[in-house]
Amino acid sequence: MANINLKIIIAEPSVIIRSGLELLLKRIAGFRIQIVEVSGVESLPDAMRTNKPDVLIINPAMIGGVNLSNFKEECSCLSVKCIALVYSVFEHTCLRMFDEQIKIFDSADEIRHKLERLNAEEVVSMEESDEQQMLSAREKEIVVCVVKGMTNREIATSLFLSTHTVITHRRNIARKLQIHSASGLTIYAIVNKLVELSDIK
Repeated sequence: MANINLKIIIAEPSVIIRSGLELLLKRIAGFRIQIVEVSGVESLPDAMRTNKPDVLIINPAMIGGVNLSNFKEECSCLSVKCIALVYSVFEHTCLRMFDEQIKIFDSADEIRHKLERLNAEEVVSMEESDEQQMLSAREKEIVVCVVKGMTNREIATSLFLSTHTVITHRRNIARKLQIHSASGLTIYAIVNKLVELSDIK
């Protein structure tokens, strides 16, 4: 089985903890890990922008009450997975922002399982993103009908389907495209050249 490549930033003030964690991560079977160490919060945003890590392992005390979503956006690293490095008591609400936690007494196996889970989530997320772009031919036909202002019953009659089948297709289209209105579908259909402006009522 091929190794999983990960770029990880460890943000932690203690050189002993940083170095120990780096050594442990590099020994985990099934992963090829590249590590960047950051000791202070002031250099973290630049390190994030420069290195574009897959994972940020950080002592939560370094960012205090900073909103992680805003921080990721500021660093242009929206897809980075954030792991709290926990070895003291933190507010539960603070830790809820993180995708995962590594505790100071976690074994190498426990850390490997956590990294595997986060990586699997990333793969699923990418697959879902790809799926959004892939409407079937039938779904495209239904989008065109919706854009033309047809009701579910009219679509069913036109395409020789049951109304129930049309409704199911429309649910799948909404899930794939994350578009839940006829106006949104109209824009999608025009941009993707499924209809001409002259086709729209």
